[in-house]
Amino acid sequence: MEEQRAIGLDLSLTSPDVIEILLEDSSDNNIFHEVLHANKNRPEILQLLYNHPNTPEDVKSQTAELLNLPVVQKSYVPETRGGEVTQEARFKTPEEKKKESLLVKIQRLPVPKRRLLALRGGREIRSILIKDTNKDVVLSVIENPKITESEIEMIARQRTIPEEALRMIANNREWMKNYSIVQALVTNPKTPPGIAVGLVPNLKTKDLELIEKNRNVSEAVRAAAKRLLQVRKPR
Repeated sequence: MEEQRAIGLDLSLTSPDVIEILLEDSSDNNIFHEVLHANKNRPEILQLLYNHPNTPEDVKSQTAELLNLPVVQKSYVPETRGGEVTQEARFKTPEEKKKESLLVKIQRLPVPKRRLLALRGGREIRSILIKDTNKDVVLSVIENPKITESEIEMIARQRTIPEEALRMIANNREWMKNYSIVQALVTNPKTPPGIAVGLVPNLKTKDLELIEKNRNVSEAVRAAAKRLLQVRKPR
């Protein structure tokens, strides 16, 4: 796993189609600088940077110098058919069209490349791949070093997430210091009972009272909450 992670983070070895998708993730603007730094000897990647409409000015200038090309500004041109703006383009914002395009491109990739994206992609890419049907892709999203605790909390609340993903979250000591993540795991019926019950003592009394009445969690979790309440609030 560590070797796969290292490969996934090495942009000098990443294929052009994966890098092209990384460049389209507007939530990670630093990616342009990172791609340039790692690929100064790869003309096909430099060409991607040079032609991309969102490439920062300093990166475009350095890329043009490496390729011996003039710096040319590219302007946004709406999608057209026969010279007219399409019906879809009229009703979708640029952000919506961009995310839709990103989704289509990602879905076309084989699993190994989706895993690389999951390990390296920014927030937009992660939000797409966390819903992937392949469990290994989902686990790779959680391994992404840029993933935030707010994202982990949302993942921990999802009932469609693979059980292995919830175990991975529960085994991360740093994330377990975040009360909201702990609460999310306990209240998620997909969390293995052995893990959820072990986390119950970390909850506040008011949350234990809610869990005791929550029919969506397992009987073992409700029973653990009830026992703890009897200790904290003896009748």
